[in-house]
Amino acid sequence: MTRLAIYDMDRTITRMATYTPFLIYSAARIAPWRLLLLPVLLLAMLAYVGKAIDRGRLKEIGHRLLLGRYLSRERLEPLVAGFAERTIASNVYPEAIDRIAADRAEGRRLVLATASYRLYAEAIAQRLGFDDVIATGSIIGLDARVHAKIDGENCYGPAKLRMIEAWLGAEGIERRAAHIRFYSDHASDAPVLEWADEGVAVNAHDRLKRLAQVRGWPMLDWR
Repeated sequence: MTRLAIYDMDRTITRMATYTPFLIYSAARIAPWRLLLLPVLLLAMLAYVGKAIDRGRLKEIGHRLLLGRYLSRERLEPLVAGFAERTIASNVYPEAIDRIAADRAEGRRLVLATASYRLYAEAIAQRLGFDDVIATGSIIGLDARVHAKIDGENCYGPAKLRMIEAWLGAEGIERRAAHIRFYSDHASDAPVLEWADEGVAVNAHDRLKRLAQVRGWPMLDWR
């Protein structure tokens, strides 16, 4: 039996979301003038709230505005490392670190499954001791530059479950031969919480609290 502990990241492990802070952190170091475009990003966020664009398109717009159309991996690497270190130092719940250690002690394989971009989520996951990462991908051009376009699906909602199932298949893990514990703060992860053997609502907002009460999922609050 393969024992897995799968964690969402933003507001489950971290106190705050990470994507916009990553963009701002990076823009401030490579092109501070791009911070003047933040009001445009705010307009894009309003368009998302109004359902004019989806979350994936919002991410692409944010990337394009604050990081440009593309960046070389060499230029991104120090930004990713610095942001990951800052996140670990100031934006991770101590209780999350303890829970991750407890799952590791149980012999569980640790997997981070997040809608955040792999380009920085992987660095955070490595520092937290995760074994694997399932995340939103970035298109890498033939010139090895990271482009402001999502590769495949945005790892959010039902797409997250599809990507986890695809990962299981790629790893040769049969669902019926695995015991899966999944942690999330948001009702958008209801498909994975339902599918897991143990769904755990962490730092849940009101909608997820109601759903957890109906489904009988345990709730943890690390805030």
